[in-house]
Amino acid sequence: MTKKRVLITGGAGFLGSHLCDRFIREGYHVIAMDNLITGSLENIEHLFKLEHFEFYHHDVSKFVHVPGHLDYILHFASPASPIDYLKIPIQTLKVGSLGTHNLLGLAKAKNARMLIASTSEVYGDPLVHPQQEDYWGNVNPVGPRGCYDEAKRFQEAMTMAYHMHHGLETRIVRIFNTYGPRMRLDDGRVLPAFLSQALRGEPLSIFGDGSQTRSFCYVDDLVEGIYRLLLSDYHLPVNVGNPSEITIREFAEEICRLTGVELKVEYQPLPTDDPQKRQPDITLAKQVLGWEPQVDRAEGLERTLEYFREKILKPAEQTA
Repeated sequence: MTKKRVLITGGAGFLGSHLCDRFIREGYHVIAMDNLITGSLENIEHLFKLEHFEFYHHDVSKFVHVPGHLDYILHFASPASPIDYLKIPIQTLKVGSLGTHNLLGLAKAKNARMLIASTSEVYGDPLVHPQQEDYWGNVNPVGPRGCYDEAKRFQEAMTMAYHMHHGLETRIVRIFNTYGPRMRLDDGRVLPAFLSQALRGEPLSIFGDGSQTRSFCYVDDLVEGIYRLLLSDYHLPVNVGNPSEITIREFAEEICRLTGVELKVEYQPLPTDDPQKRQPDITLAKQVLGWEPQVDRAEGLERTLEYFREKILKPAEQTA
């Protein structure tokens, strides 16, 4: 029997690599595609020896060709941390617009179902709390974060246009803050920043007064939600995230307890347009996908800490 074939763009990234693992486990032939601007081959090197894994080093904002049939396309190519998209705003806009257009065209040519990775950032700095899918958002299109927020909003609009105009099978997942092994230590998001700083004995950088909130979902839970959404019959956006909300100040205290270091904090100015609240309403995911997170933050952080210890403390011991 021919294996089902799935193309995962951004396949060498944090989320993309975990998706590659999941689809290999489920018995698919996996084609990962990445231009390695923010992804790393280290995340997928364990898959290279497998017969049913391929890797294409390619930028999806240029024409995309994949030989053979495709059953599914998961579009996860995009810088996803503020450090990255503030440094490469034009590439961020291109992968969300041109890249999405190229892949929708490929999906149409191959008669494949396509799932796009959208984001909680489509809600901007929300005036509705928690955020549900029918909220249209509060986004500054000309602010520094606009390159990411608007690329993702455009990506959703383009995907819906292909669904309605061409009858293409499409799925849209709105991803809330996710964490776990394979996050880049320097990716600028709060969890890798706090863990790295705590393990190095440095003060934790809190932007603003630390009263802003985030809701952290462990990567295995997120992947399960994405997998269920892909195979569902639901074509409108679905929030996938963990509704357990925490302030950044409380989160800093939690990280210090976990790593066994004394809480030292360095307050810094709040970045422009930084969302003050972030919490998904996952009622729809529960109803449509039968999905909700299974890994609580304490357990997820323990697993992530092991990965960060390997990355930070092992190299330091070798050079000592």
